[in-house]
Amino acid sequence: MTSTETDISQLAVDTIRTLSMDAVQAANSGHPGTPMALAPVAYVLWNEFLRFDPANPEWAGRDRFVLSCGHASMLLYSLLHLADVRRADGGPAVSLDDVKSFRQLGRPTAGHPEHGDAPGIETTTGPLGQGVGNSVGFAAAARFLGTRWAKHLEYDVWTLCSDGDVMEGVGCEAASLAGHLRLSNLCWVWDDNRITIEGETDLAFTEDVPARFRALGWNVVEVADANDLDALRAAFQAFRSCDDKPTFIVVRSVIGWGAPTKAGKSSAHGSPPGDHEVRGVQQSSGWPEDARFLVPEGVREHFAAGIGKRGRACREVWEREQTAYANREPERAVELQQLFAGELPRGWDAEFPSFPADAKGKATRVSSGEVLRAAAARIPWMLGGSADLAPSTNTLLKGEAGFQAGAAPGRNFHFGVREHAMAACANGLALAGFRPFVATFFVFSDYLRPSLRLSAIMHLPVLYVLTHDSIGLGEDGTTHQPVEHLAACRAIPRLVTMRPGDANEVREAYRWFLGQRDRPMALVLSRQNVPTLEQTTGDRARGVSRGGYVLQDAKSGRPEVVLMGTGSELSLCVEARERLESSGVPTRVVSLPSHELFAEQDEAWRESVIPAACRARVAVEAGVRQGWDRWLGERGRFVGMTGFGCSAPAEQLYEHFRITVDRIVEEARAARAARP
Repeated sequence: MTSTETDISQLAVDTIRTLSMDAVQAANSGHPGTPMALAPVAYVLWNEFLRFDPANPEWAGRDRFVLSCGHASMLLYSLLHLADVRRADGGPAVSLDDVKSFRQLGRPTAGHPEHGDAPGIETTTGPLGQGVGNSVGFAAAARFLGTRWAKHLEYDVWTLCSDGDVMEGVGCEAASLAGHLRLSNLCWVWDDNRITIEGETDLAFTEDVPARFRALGWNVVEVADANDLDALRAAFQAFRSCDDKPTFIVVRSVIGWGAPTKAGKSSAHGSPPGDHEVRGVQQSSGWPEDARFLVPEGVREHFAAGIGKRGRACREVWEREQTAYANREPERAVELQQLFAGELPRGWDAEFPSFPADAKGKATRVSSGEVLRAAAARIPWMLGGSADLAPSTNTLLKGEAGFQAGAAPGRNFHFGVREHAMAACANGLALAGFRPFVATFFVFSDYLRPSLRLSAIMHLPVLYVLTHDSIGLGEDGTTHQPVEHLAACRAIPRLVTMRPGDANEVREAYRWFLGQRDRPMALVLSRQNVPTLEQTTGDRARGVSRGGYVLQDAKSGRPEVVLMGTGSELSLCVEARERLESSGVPTRVVSLPSHELFAEQDEAWRESVIPAACRARVAVEAGVRQGWDRWLGERGRFVGMTGFGCSAPAEQLYEHFRITVDRIVEEARAARAARP
């Protein structure tokens, strides 16, 4: 490079650094050190390698940039500002005023990047390890696009990660999965700054990280100094040249300006630098001492001539290839349009099965598998798998190949015993436009809860198939029997927790879920058979989609008792109603598969299902009571669990814990007899 080119490159790097430092100082909150240290890395990656058009940041063929170390958010915001990334309405994704208002209400410059706040923020990061997990999903999505549709649809996934990302369990799981799948379009750039909040990393972290990644099947490239732009270019080119494994680039940096300065190790990991240190950094770097939020002349133009010009050219080539593909394969091109738009094919639910009333019935995990396969048969971009439990969760798509290295990837993912990475990967798949499903036993939802929460935060339509939902799984015992998990899932805002009572409710749960595209669903399913119920009132499809409905009404039409149930306990309510009705007690059975959807209905619907005048109510669920009091009212009774389960056949456990028809009838009579 010429000296002029070197000068403008260094000026661009220093601008990223000072914008980050000034923003954190103005907010008096944030993490300045990492964005300052990684500024050279981000500069070279964005301005010279990333296939991204700032003028069209939602372009489907773009590379994905994931800032897994979300605490370094000002690094991303500085890039979005300097590259002049644009919103759909033509305005700047991140203005200079947004940078000046870092971490303030109503601005896209949140403390950690939040998907949807500005184009160019590909995913919500902050909980360490989540971004690298998402990146595996992005890379898998690109690989699937390239093999099922056309090679030009593939893209690279670039991820900046920190010590915390490679320490966290989810990061280790994700690295293992990516190495196994040999995702050569995936690159993680590790900021090896050897510092965490508590101090030097050797307080708790002394392993040979590059050796670990080599053992996991990664191509490892090492850069000795984050300020060496030529070494960074060579490392990124090494990633581009590797076609049989993911690449892990180790970049040695010093937190702050990137190398020791007169001010020492500037900018502590998690706190503002302070005016004194800001001045020290400016003096040591030759930056104007009193300047704040300075973007020197020529820097924006330099980015426009780099990523702006190159990104536009890449997009135009891609669009020509896409047009040619659409002319060759018009039906496949329509599929892609629907995928990218978040739409579904016409008649996507045409093959959904119907289930006649059957006293023996089937486990809802079994009927779920039937509906899942019917949906996937019509939706080519519906894919997923389980955490080594496909035979138990019934999530294997018949006739589809596995997603494996060395072959055209199919739609069946084998995630291994990696619940956390599985869910994080699913979020990446959903962000790429796919409709993913993942599965495990309900009790192990604890292992994937952080990713589940992020699905809800990001409005992602990820389907969580969670089987073996209660003490009904039987002999596996206390460790495998979820009791508090329904309450825990129902506590997550925007997540829809759905516990269907029979096969037809399972079908309608799928119909609701696939018919919307901005909420995840936890589909909670039984191991044991449950009867397929008859319905004597209303429309089941409408009822499930509204979270709760009248399954069977009092013969008189005016109930004196309301029995509410979900899942395998719904049939117990039906039996109890028959006994109560035969003894002259008008009784209504309400199915309440989703508390969240029911709570979102208007008051008229809720009143039509659970009338305020009927205060004798009993809820039946093989879990803890928490969350039921809203529907039970002051006189309501609960039949369920108050502690953990134990190991025995399911029918013995229901008797032992008194989740029985006799108990329901007893509680109903007591509630009816109680004084107002």
